Amino acid sequence: MTQKQLPRFIFALVGACFLVQLAMAEQAPAQSARGVIAIQDAQLDPDFWVKKLEAPQQVVMARPSIEAQNARLMQVDPSMHDLRSIPDTLRRARIASLIEELADPPSGDLFDESGKSVAGAALDAITDNRNLDAVPERQATRYGLIVHRADLRTFPTTLRVFRSPGNTDIDRFQESALFPGTPVVITHESGDGEWWFVVSPRYAAWVEKRHVAEGETAEVLAYLDKAPYRIVTGATVETVFNPEQPALSELQLDMGVRVPVLAGHLADAPINGQHPYTAHVIELPVRAEEGQLRLQPALLQKNADTADDYLPMTRENIIRQGFKFLGERYGWGHSYNGRDCSGFVSEVYRSMGALMPRNTSAQSVSPALQKRIFTGKDGSAARMEAVRSLDVGDLVYIPGHVMMVIGAVDGQPWVIHDTTGFSYRSDEGEMTRVPLNAVSVTPLLPLQFNETESYVDRMTSIVKIVPDNPKEASPSL
Repeated sequence: MTQKQLPRFIFALVGACFLVQLAMAEQAPAQSARGVIAIQDAQLDPDFWVKKLEAPQQVVMARPSIEAQNARLMQVDPSMHDLRSIPDTLRRARIASLIEELADPPSGDLFDESGKSVAGAALDAITDNRNLDAVPERQATRYGLIVHRADLRTFPTTLRVFRSPGNTDIDRFQESALFPGTPVVITHESGDGEWWFVVSPRYAAWVEKRHVAEGETAEVLAYLDKAPYRIVTGATVETVFNPEQPALSELQLDMGVRVPVLAGHLADAPINGQHPYTAHVIELPVRAEEGQLRLQPALLQKNADTADDYLPMTRENIIRQGFKFLGERYGWGHSYNGRDCSGFVSEVYRSMGALMPRNTSAQSVSPALQKRIFTGKDGSAARMEAVRSLDVGDLVYIPGHVMMVIGAVDGQPWVIHDTTGFSYRSDEGEMTRVPLNAVSVTPLLPLQFNETESYVDRMTSIVKIVPDNPKEASPSL
């Protein structure tokens, strides 16, 4: 989505996952009474899949290897941004390039949430609000921290736009989201003064200024390294409600978010009017009246789903972390307070300390990740051989979508993925569509990209989780 190949609001199959028409590959599977192919209640329980593992708690990538991969990702992947290496001065050419590469000015028919056509003059005004002429030739680099979950937008506007009236799930101006404590470089202000174009470690786009607290470079970067800390291991958790600091009351923290713990806090000193002995005292950024960064304490219940470090990367943890999102509403570009397919797999692996690019287009080809790339020269035999070698945690990519392997039933691979739905051919040979709009469990082989091509036929890559000791790897599917 960061590449200027085609605007996201025109080409629905680039970036985050999108529903494509699917069919069946070789043999029509039995249809469940629920309409989902071959699914049984037991398969919706992570224990069903964990029990199939021969070495569920074997570490497949140790922390030093993960950190080395993360460092390489920042060095060699063009979709990533190492904020620590950004120069003290930013030049106009670079900033203007980032803004323009995000998307061309919107064109074609677009509709608002009420189904009304968005006038060309309104789209022109949105484009002009980027205020490109005001980007200075040189400017000092400024840093900030995100203070609560915030949308990243293609253009500086909250207007949601869609390709057809009534089809309001895929907002063409929605790019992604940032979570509390995420560092950003502030590069440019919109014409109306309400938005900043920011560069985060995994994405560059527009965010409302009210979501960012600006601070000194050293303070922002030091926040990232503070210890001890807690890692959010649940799908989401919330800080404790308090009436004294509304900005930190019931603040949502998503899977993989790291928050510092104030270990030296006096046990009997109240936090926002509450005794802290049943909670972790954490430190979170808030935005002061003039937009400045302030770090304030908040409470995170000790019984919330968090850990004192990143989870070990085991196949059991991969499965259990993925299933924590099961049934969550699909959210294109992290809309609907959810996530999409690439966001889903990213957050699962982030809870184990592993970084990934934001979008499927970047994840599937990242030079920092172990992968098998497929081209038109790869025939069915080669593709099926690759499918037979799939292991739990492997990521399977087709254009615009990613699925995570969770195991096999009768030798056939199953996946968990955040999807709008699927279609397949029924026992009678009829194409059957199942709308899902959720994190879902499905088999892989029955799914097709279109009437004549299966998902396997259209695989673009498989990103594999490689054990530190291949000799101890659990057997493939």
